[in-house]
Amino acid sequence: MPIRSVLFFLALLAAWLSWPSDARADIVRLRSDMCAAAAPADLPVEAAAVTALPFNCAAPPAYAAYRHGWVWLKLRDPAALAQLPRDWRLLIDQTRFRGMAALVVAEDGAVQRIAVTPSTIGDNWAPGAMLRFRIERPGAEVRGLYLGFRQLDHLSLMRKVSAADPQDAIRLDGRWLGLMGVFAGALLSAFAYNLLIYTGQRLVFQRWYLVWSTLALAYGFTWTNTATFLLPGLVGPAAVSLDYLLVSALIAAGNMFFVSVIEEGVLPRWVTWVGAFSAVVNLSVGLAAWSGWFASPVAVDRMLNLVFILGALCLSAGVIVAIRRRSRVVWFYLAGWTPVLTIFALRVGRNFGLLVQDDTVDMGTFAALAFESVALSLAIADRFRLLRAERDAAEQARKVIKVESETFRRAAQTDFLTKLGNRAAFQVALRSMCEAPGAPPFMLLLVDVDHLKDINDRLGHDGGDMLLESVGKGLRDAARGRGHVSRIGGDEFAILLPGGEHEQQCIQRALEALQGTTLSHAGRSWALSLSIGSARFPEDATAPEVLVKNADLALYQAKHTGRRRLHQYDVPLRAGLDRRQAFAREAEAGVERGEFSLHYQPIVDLRTGQATSCEALLRWRHPDHGVLTPATFGDLLSEGKVGLAVQQHVFDQALSALRDHPGALPRLSFNLTAAQIDGPLAAARLLARIADHGLEPGRLCVEVTEDHVLDRRMDETAQALGLLHDAGVSVALDDFGTGYASLIHLKHLPFDILKIDRSFTLGLFEDDGQSEEIIRAIIGLGQGLRKKVVAEGVETQRQRQRLAEMGCDLGQGYLFARPAPLEALTHAQSRTVPRPFAA
Repeated sequence: MPIRSVLFFLALLAAWLSWPSDARADIVRLRSDMCAAAAPADLPVEAAAVTALPFNCAAPPAYAAYRHGWVWLKLRDPAALAQLPRDWRLLIDQTRFRGMAALVVAEDGAVQRIAVTPSTIGDNWAPGAMLRFRIERPGAEVRGLYLGFRQLDHLSLMRKVSAADPQDAIRLDGRWLGLMGVFAGALLSAFAYNLLIYTGQRLVFQRWYLVWSTLALAYGFTWTNTATFLLPGLVGPAAVSLDYLLVSALIAAGNMFFVSVIEEGVLPRWVTWVGAFSAVVNLSVGLAAWSGWFASPVAVDRMLNLVFILGALCLSAGVIVAIRRRSRVVWFYLAGWTPVLTIFALRVGRNFGLLVQDDTVDMGTFAALAFESVALSLAIADRFRLLRAERDAAEQARKVIKVESETFRRAAQTDFLTKLGNRAAFQVALRSMCEAPGAPPFMLLLVDVDHLKDINDRLGHDGGDMLLESVGKGLRDAARGRGHVSRIGGDEFAILLPGGEHEQQCIQRALEALQGTTLSHAGRSWALSLSIGSARFPEDATAPEVLVKNADLALYQAKHTGRRRLHQYDVPLRAGLDRRQAFAREAEAGVERGEFSLHYQPIVDLRTGQATSCEALLRWRHPDHGVLTPATFGDLLSEGKVGLAVQQHVFDQALSALRDHPGALPRLSFNLTAAQIDGPLAAARLLARIADHGLEPGRLCVEVTEDHVLDRRMDETAQALGLLHDAGVSVALDDFGTGYASLIHLKHLPFDILKIDRSFTLGLFEDDGQSEEIIRAIIGLGQGLRKKVVAEGVETQRQRQRLAEMGCDLGQGYLFARPAPLEALTHAQSRTVPRPFAA
């Protein structure tokens, strides 16, 4: 049958199913003829108490008046029931309530009392989202009809109250059940057809259609109470709550089906994003309506209607765009959705009180959904025809692309600067060597050019490029054509060298010869420094990923132990990594349990012995390992979110201690990690924390090591330190003399204090006076730059005296006090400090 004939037939069927029938002519609509009154929750459900309520026929009571109590409706003119026979049916719209009651007062004063709760509705339901109750007296004998609801969602959401004789009620039930039979047949047939197609194709729009049809079927059965045949408890308030969720999910799935079924490239990206956003909003409001926590019920109901309008506008915009871009599929979609959108628009108008409350619009809803399910199936079928045509065209294009891709592949695996392989080529070569038959042994070396940023600063980027080209050539020569050499990053190279111990020794000697090679550019020179990590296959690892990780661990160790060296992987490196990872996992819970704390060590004037400030030192009271110092777990402080969380936690501790104990802590030094000073925003956050604690910035000194300020983010770090310094925070360079190229950057960074590393202090009277000469140089440098100098690790009076004689200002070490909690520091300050001595 032609598609147009199918659609025409379905349209006629939908119109017939939703057209008003004679059976509905004898249904007496009562809702608009009812007066209302609010009552407290403890009002007895008795005729005397209810009839005495002050019913208002002009305006309903405010929602607050019956939100936690009763709202009662009274039929203003019982004469409307005069034509109804004995055992007529009272039909009430389903809504959410905690209790419902009906009182039918007869002319002779007899009262028929009906009372139900959401769990005792039983068989008092009818198709078409109605509750149905049998009234014993004929309508002509009824003197009063009262309906009461306890904790009703909202009076405006209880939209229909009707009366019908038994035969009319049965005919109405039959019409609803017939409609739902056609509805279920159409949806299940379309669902089965598309499920069969889906098992072979699995396209996104098919998935959304299956979701949509499932939701449509569930919504239809739940809203009309048809599902109650299988789930007896799914009626009344329970069905209303679920309806909110299902209708919002139905609209959301319809939006997503639209944006996925239209031909690729037709809809602009903003339409897709707006469609997805509208779907999320629809579903969110539906969840709020279902749970009842978001806002008042009437507000959520209005919001749900407004969100539907938003979704309809989004679809309309997408349809217009698709039509203008000559989409074929959109016409099937439009044919299916036009009746649904029309009916839902009528439902919105009815919900806002613009249309009469009866079954016509509701029946039209499910007739339109049945029509739409078949129309969308036709849209999917047409979409498949288009996809087959696109597939044929793609097959032709694939043959052309295959020829071109080989050319591009070669270009994609070559580094443009050094003409070596790039990361992609390295990955291919590594996997190929690991998976080769017999898997002969080979060596992986990861090579890092030390301090490339500093080289770029001194020689310019063209000088840095020249350096990288020279390194690439040197590595290629060192491999002697036997290995694969790639540049896998900005300053990182990799060498894959087949062979055994002899070949490995040869390349190690060649790489050692490269170390210290002098390179010149534009009249300036630089000594080459390479950090190298190596791992062997299969001794150290057999999987490519693990082999790279092991070589990277060795490279990290080479950098950590001073750079300009080659370090081979060994098992303790992996154990160290595992230990760091274990500490990182445990640290997050340690912060929550309060295991991290600060110990404080005084910094004293070497001449007077008086404490001028303190340094806050981190300690971890580990549940298994006892009290740990950063020497054990310090690596995790620079690793991701966990380290930053620990530092922020103890930084707040330090600020609180500084604020609460000004006598014991007139000034405080605190060690920062690179993540805490990685730019101006980080400095602003630190200053905001200081201000939040009500502290003067001048009472705080931040300590950083040379590694933190001389890495690739030195410019951002310098800006951060500058902002802190300008605000009054002192800045100390910790472990001075142990890092790299301090003198190059010292004049450009805002340091106030130089801290001599404890290794020099401990060697003051050893190593043939070398440590003493280094200390003299640092003190002279500090005095020349007008910076204070602090010697760490002072443990004897002899060290103290020699440091003071050399002009050192301040000292810190076990001679004065060991790091201790704040309480112990306060107690120690009450004791006698070391006496001053004559210079």
